[in-house]
Amino acid sequence: MKIALQFAMPAELHALPGARDLEPFETVSGVPFYQVAPDILACAGGVSKVNAAMSAEILCLRYGVDLILNAGVAGCAADLPTGSLVVASEFVQHDVDTTAVGDPIGLVSTVNQVVFPTWKPERCVELLQSLGAAAVTGRVATGDWFAVRGARAEWVRDTFSPLLVEMEGGAIAQVCLRNGVRFTALKSVSDHLFSENQAEEYFDFGQALEQLGGIVLPFAQALQKEDFA
Repeated sequence: MKIALQFAMPAELHALPGARDLEPFETVSGVPFYQVAPDILACAGGVSKVNAAMSAEILCLRYGVDLILNAGVAGCAADLPTGSLVVASEFVQHDVDTTAVGDPIGLVSTVNQVVFPTWKPERCVELLQSLGAAAVTGRVATGDWFAVRGARAEWVRDTFSPLLVEMEGGAIAQVCLRNGVRFTALKSVSDHLFSENQAEEYFDFGQALEQLGGIVLPFAQALQKEDFA
C-alpha cells in the first residue's frame, strides 16, 4: 500500500517530526517530493485548487499511489476548539457555480456531482482513536478564497452546511475520483470563520499544527495495514 501525504503549505509538512531535515528525492513541476517512511510519500503542493490538483495528479500518475491523505489546517464554521481534528466525510466546492445554465449550485461538470465522499471516514476515526487521538467527522467546503467573516462566509455556511472551509481538499478529491485512487483528509482547526479574532487565531495556529503533525504519519501507517480489497 503506497500512501501520499499531501499538504498545502511547507509549514504543515514541516510539522511532521524530522521533516525539516529531509531532502526531496525528486522535484516535479516545482513541487518537491519526499519519502517520509516506507511506501509513504509527502509533498507540500501549494495553496489553492489548481496547485492541489496538479500535485495530486503527479502523485497518482507518476508515483502510482493507492491513497492520498490530505492533511492541513482549516477554518471552522462551528465552535470546535482550535487544534480539534476532523476527518472529512465529504467535500463540496463552494466556488463552482453554473446555475445560470440550470445546474445545481456546486455541481462540478465532467464528473457531474456536487458531493465528493472520502474513504470510510468512520473507520478513519476508529484508527485515530486507536492511536490515542480524538476526531470527529464532517463536511468540508473547498474554494479559492481564504474564508473570513462576512456575507460570503454566511452564504457558504447556509448553502453547503460545512464544518470546515479550506482551499485544497475538494480539488484533490476530484482528482482522486478521476484516477480511481482512494482519498481521505485529516484537518486541524486553525481559526474560526465567525470569530472577531479570526486573524489572530490564524497567524497563531501552532497548536493546530502540533496536533496535526504528531498524528499524521502514525495515521498513514495505520492505513497501510487496512484491507483495501
